[in-house]
Amino acid sequence: MPDERFEEHLSHPHGRGLRPAGSHDAAAGAVACGDVVRISVAIEGDRVTAAGFDAEGCGATIAAASAAVALVEGVPLLDAARVGVDDVADALGGLSLGKRHAADLAADALARALGTAARSDAALAPNAGRTLVAMSGGVDSAVAAILCAHDAGAEPIAVTLELWRDLHNDAEKSCCSASAVRGARALAHRMGMAHLTLDLRDEFRAGVVDPWIADHAAGLTPNPCVRCNGSIRLDAMLELAGRLGAANLATGHYARVGADGLLRTAADGAKDQSYMLAALSRASIARMRFPLGELTKPQVRELAEREGLPVARRPDSQDLCFLAGTGREAFLARHGGPRERPGRILDGAGRTVGRHRGAHGFTVGQRRGVGVGGAAEPLYVTGTDVAANTVTVGPRDALRTSHVRLTDMRLHVPAEEVAQVRLRYHARPVACALRGGELDLGEPVFGAAPGQTAVFLRGDRVLGCATIAP
Repeated sequence: MPDERFEEHLSHPHGRGLRPAGSHDAAAGAVACGDVVRISVAIEGDRVTAAGFDAEGCGATIAAASAAVALVEGVPLLDAARVGVDDVADALGGLSLGKRHAADLAADALARALGTAARSDAALAPNAGRTLVAMSGGVDSAVAAILCAHDAGAEPIAVTLELWRDLHNDAEKSCCSASAVRGARALAHRMGMAHLTLDLRDEFRAGVVDPWIADHAAGLTPNPCVRCNGSIRLDAMLELAGRLGAANLATGHYARVGADGLLRTAADGAKDQSYMLAALSRASIARMRFPLGELTKPQVRELAEREGLPVARRPDSQDLCFLAGTGREAFLARHGGPRERPGRILDGAGRTVGRHRGAHGFTVGQRRGVGVGGAAEPLYVTGTDVAANTVTVGPRDALRTSHVRLTDMRLHVPAEEVAQVRLRYHARPVACALRGGELDLGEPVFGAAPGQTAVFLRGDRVLGCATIAP
């Protein structure tokens, strides 16, 4: 028999149909499954001043949305951000397994609405001990949060970004899907932290995915993670940190910040992620913390196990977050990118030696998948021409170059301070001299792929970056 609290919320829903002035709303669920919740939240300063909802679906969905609104109305923002699925279910006297999905939907909609409202209207007093922690639900971000919490007087707050939603993706392989966000929120609440969700899907599509598709159409080999970290993801979280009165933003990246305010490579070279952060401005770096910068991955997993975290042995994601198990060609075709277009594979003399399914699918330096058999030595892609739809191949020596042209330069120091360059993620740094928009290399490299990021170094200091030009 339903609990009387459930019956009260079902018979007299709290805030149903209310859309407070100045509120921000967010939805969860899908019309296809019949259950949809939309929650509206208004924030003034550090408090949720009003909340309301609309819902379609079963009685449990309506009751859960009503309970979620009642739990947060009039309470401090950070207390509201601690409300999760268990709190919603408890407010209804408990829910059976078959009805618990209703609490999930209400909690999802609430978290998104709180995040959107906080990003626009929150104004918490500065707190030197408060740190915003980027949590993906994986082991690295969880341990970063733990290390932040260990500081004296610390008050970590978690934030998770929802960047992409695609029914064709494998949600288990995505760090930014709706299910991944739900898992990160549950983990943050389990650790006693307030948690907010930021829905950046529109910004991510316009600032990362669309340029990635356009670069493929232009025959380039783009690096979307550098673009995302440099202008979309971390900027949005730093903005939110300021709204929440947080002094810093902490992430689970393996990187460090030096006393000079410049990014530095991580102590564990095998896990170093400074390459992916190289487009950050100095102003952003000054507000960043990287608690894992001095640790190795085994040490991080050991810390997670010691704390009893369920993600201690979760495998690292290997794919681009918006691909998440979807093949590149299928993704491009589905989202307006270049499609299969058969063409010729040429040798260095311009002779046809094979056929391909689209020049956009190849990158300079590629060996696997070239599809030319019978050669006396391995063949590599030495060039692509998407206008002519040709791919040129040759021996490894044909890739040799000691000169690289650059575009989109971001440099934190005078050019003469640059001593090395990394031309691919985890590639060995090569001695160089930077002159204007060009690099002279101290030794030849084999295949500098147009579109990839060149990261400038001096020892372990990251001095800036640029894009390799055709």
